[in-house]
Amino acid sequence: MKKLWLLLILPVILNSCGTDPNEIENEELEDNFKVSGLIEGASNTTLYVEALSQNGAIQVATGKTDAKGNFELKGNIPGMGLYQLRVGEAQDKAIPLTLVPKDHVKINSAFNEFTVKPNVSNTSWSPVMNRYLEMFATFTEAQQGLSAMQNQMSQDEMMEKYAELRKPIDEFCAKEMSKDPGNPFNIVLSTSLSPTSGFKYWNPEYLDVLKVVAEEYLQKYEGNPVAAAMDNQVYQIEMAYQEYQNSASGGKTAPEISLKNPKGNTLKLSSLKGKYVLIDFWASWCGPCRKENPNVVRLYKKYKDNGFTIFSVSLDQDPQAWKAAIEADGLEWPNHVSDLLGWNSSMPALYGFNGIPHTVLIDKEGKIIETGLRGPTLEQKLVELFGK
Repeated sequence: MKKLWLLLILPVILNSCGTDPNEIENEELEDNFKVSGLIEGASNTTLYVEALSQNGAIQVATGKTDAKGNFELKGNIPGMGLYQLRVGEAQDKAIPLTLVPKDHVKINSAFNEFTVKPNVSNTSWSPVMNRYLEMFATFTEAQQGLSAMQNQMSQDEMMEKYAELRKPIDEFCAKEMSKDPGNPFNIVLSTSLSPTSGFKYWNPEYLDVLKVVAEEYLQKYEGNPVAAAMDNQVYQIEMAYQEYQNSASGGKTAPEISLKNPKGNTLKLSSLKGKYVLIDFWASWCGPCRKENPNVVRLYKKYKDNGFTIFSVSLDQDPQAWKAAIEADGLEWPNHVSDLLGWNSSMPALYGFNGIPHTVLIDKEGKIIETGLRGPTLEQKLVELFGK
């Protein structure tokens, strides 16, 4: 389970700062925002305001605190978007800033509680940010306790407990977003209402809240890439939820998967119609997946001449690790795909799973026969289908 607010941000929004990051660094632009204040216990420490992207953090402004921890940073941003203020060199000593041009952010905090109680003020989004970070810290602490008990519970029990822990922060986000849909900090709040762990424990009422925010962003921040990204993300969630509803039970058509194979060519699940297909969601870094692979390989060899094949969907991010695992484990079937987005892939939401390995067995028409088959249960189902 993810523990930092930064890891929960939607990747499409992270990648939308509104301009080429190199332009931020290379052009002499007039300052249009300021962050100033006091961080006690952080004397003579370098501070960074950074734009967040999938390619890393891009410095927008930098400076040092004085001996007492006072500071003032100025810089230029292309428009409303997601940034962060980082204290020192530690990557986790950072808070999100949803800056808007002409913002003058004021901070009065202490180094040892900076990420929990930054005491931000002087912007429209400061109050909700302060409350959210406190609640998120409480949730993270409780989540760590839950993680320590993971060997004592089933995956479903874990997810039920996780959803219960998230409920207060989710309800807070839904309330604040509904009250002020154009608030810049909704970029961060929206992550709590997004189905990052699939749709099984997700409240579909949150889709209505997300739609209202997306519509308001398009009007209030017209032409801003963040607004367009928010609108696109909400559309994708809506489509994925419809697909999930259609495929939630056996006999429904499996949602289409159209992703790149290791050679960069697009491969579609629908191209395998006419065969029984085991859709296998896995990753090179997943120990249980790698442990199950020999069994999958054995069953593929046994039944491939009976019209059975595998469609492997990887949740990897490193293409080399993905390709190396395919070769090392002898996954000899040709149907391997990935969007290389890890858990930020749309696949968990589309197919309603929150852990791997996860399998979906479909028939020759693309209808779902059963899900979650592995080990002896997978073999028994194939025996039922092929009679040997």
